[in-house]
Amino acid sequence: MEQENNNPEKQRNNPLHGVTLASMVESLVAYYGWEELSLKININCFKTDPSINSSLKFLRKTPWARNKVEHLYLYVERQKKKSKN
Repeated sequence: MEQENNNPEKQRNNPLHGVTLASMVESLVAYYGWEELSLKININCFKTDPSINSSLKFLRKTPWARNKVEHLYLYVERQKKKSKN
């Protein structure tokens, strides 16, 4: 049985391929700041004493929260591209 994640054809079309969770969180914090990010994604690790490390620890264990971060990251990247054009 072939794993989807190892298929180079599928990864080539994956906009998150090669983007680490840490770089996503850092980018979102730089774009929004912790306070606004916690309003966009309502999770405690963004609200109470936020840090990159505590956020990564939580997001790696919590698929639904990671999914929200990934979707917001993709949205922000699309917005950045639109504003350049």
